[in-house]
Amino acid sequence: MDTSAALPAASTALPATSTALPATSTALLTDRYELTMVDAALAAGTADRRSVFEVFARRLSGARRYGVVAGTGRLLEAIESFRFGDRELEWLRAQGFLRPQTLDWLADYRFSGDIWGYPEGEAFFPGSPILTVESSFAEGVLLETLALSILNTDSAVATAASRMVHAAAGKPLAEMGSRRTGERSAVAAARAAYIAGFDSTSNLEAGRSYGIPTMGTAAHSFTLLHDSEREAFAAQIAALGTGTTLLVDTYDIEQGVRTAIEVAGTGLGAVRIDSGDLPVVVVQVRELLDELGATNTRITVTNDLDEYTVAALAASPVDGFGVGTSVVTGSGSPSMGMVYKLVARAGDDGEWVPVAKRSAGKVSVGGRKSVRRLEDAAGIALAELLFSGDGPGGEPEGGEFEGGGAGTRAREVLVPLVEGGATRPGHTGTEGIAAARERHRRSIAGLPPMAMSLTRGDPAIPTEYR
Repeated sequence: MDTSAALPAASTALPATSTALPATSTALLTDRYELTMVDAALAAGTADRRSVFEVFARRLSGARRYGVVAGTGRLLEAIESFRFGDRELEWLRAQGFLRPQTLDWLADYRFSGDIWGYPEGEAFFPGSPILTVESSFAEGVLLETLALSILNTDSAVATAASRMVHAAAGKPLAEMGSRRTGERSAVAAARAAYIAGFDSTSNLEAGRSYGIPTMGTAAHSFTLLHDSEREAFAAQIAALGTGTTLLVDTYDIEQGVRTAIEVAGTGLGAVRIDSGDLPVVVVQVRELLDELGATNTRITVTNDLDEYTVAALAASPVDGFGVGTSVVTGSGSPSMGMVYKLVARAGDDGEWVPVAKRSAGKVSVGGRKSVRRLEDAAGIALAELLFSGDGPGGEPEGGEFEGGGAGTRAREVLVPLVEGGATRPGHTGTEGIAAARERHRRSIAGLPPMAMSLTRGDPAIPTEYR
């Protein structure tokens, strides 16, 4: 990576309010078949049938031990902007695949149903109903593509970031992968990584939109611009002060460290290393810095890090990590494999009828569900319990759970996110991000130790249907 940073030094913390991204319609961020289904359902008279959709993953991508919910706040904001304005309707009319009656229906579209879900930052497992959408069929089906595109990507980034945070063993991490993904994806990735415990980002739009601390100083090109490394360091120190981070591996690392201290003095904030055999090099650099009297100068490393290399370096004299490509691409698992399925619909008598896909390899479990996480007396998760039939917020109540053993408790996981079309407070903006970040910390602390394994394997806790 070419972005330099002294990781402990970053911009201000979360502000009281945030500047939202430009408000534009999200209605066409969807697949064509969502609209053709609405068109056919309206013609058939089934569009208004009450329905329940669930977002869940049949398995954890990458054979990981747990997943992390991220993107919920972004999704709720996107649903509020899911409106078919004149421009969207004119374009759809020109395409000619929808009936005029359907276009009129879309013109009045406002989601008016209820949404429950795992709160952002929470851990999840196979089968976990990350999102439960209860509405008419037409209102709910339109949200499928939008929900999956946001939750799949953001949760993949957050899951990878969470593993890196644990691997770093308390040392700070900076997200710096903007140039390795799409320009808007970069902003979303920074948000997801921050929720999972990263400390800062190099992306300024993420800082502006979401209040995430930003960092960054200079790249190799700045050194190469000058006639010598010494002149480049002097120019950077003159502009940014001695607390900055100097990139010392453009030419020779040992000489770069010596020159950095000669120019900045022993009070230099940090040096960054972006190449070489890092486990060996960082030890040599630490010894050299101490020998030169720069005992408080930190060492930050970059160079295509992932959770495995971070874990390998955690016990070395590294003071901070900058992670780029791996975190924004989900470290080999760029999607969580979530699906959006109809699990219940109202029958002619008004009662809920469970429905489910039965094809080989893609079996789902029908019915409105509630979720309890079974925990032992110390608050460590034992199992994910999915109760089919009662729906979100239904019985059984939390408290001591029969069959779980003495002292076990069944904690309710699902929370209301949207009621009657209105978004519940506390899930969006910087307030929602701060809450999600703290929730993630608590959720991960409540997982069994094997959840932190970086090897491929079974989920940390089983999912049980009851």
